Amino acid sequence: MVFDYPHKLPVEDARARLEALSEYLTNRHGIQVTWDGDSARINGKYMVVKIEGEMTLTPTDVKVKGKDPGMLWRKKAKDYLHGKLAKYLDPNTALADLPRSR
Repeated sequence: MVFDYPHKLPVEDARARLEALSEYLTNRHGIQVTWDGDSARINGKYMVVKIEGEMTLTPTDVKVKGKDPGMLWRKKAKDYLHGKLAKYLDPNTALADLPRSR
């Protein structure tokens, strides 16, 4: 599963928001997100789906590349990720207002 999600934020702000999303994924689902510069490795398991992937922040988008969860979960996984990126990269929502736990 590969897609790019566009953003219009300064890179520093986008990075802080993606780090908040990382905290949320770890606290809510036990998914580990490890940052190295502007790239992150994502590993974990949600229900029966093993999650392996990476995301890379660029000045114009977030590049997401991950293991295909299979036909039954593909659309749900993509919709979930798009929804979370839309929420966390929304410049109308203050960084402090973004959830980091349950």
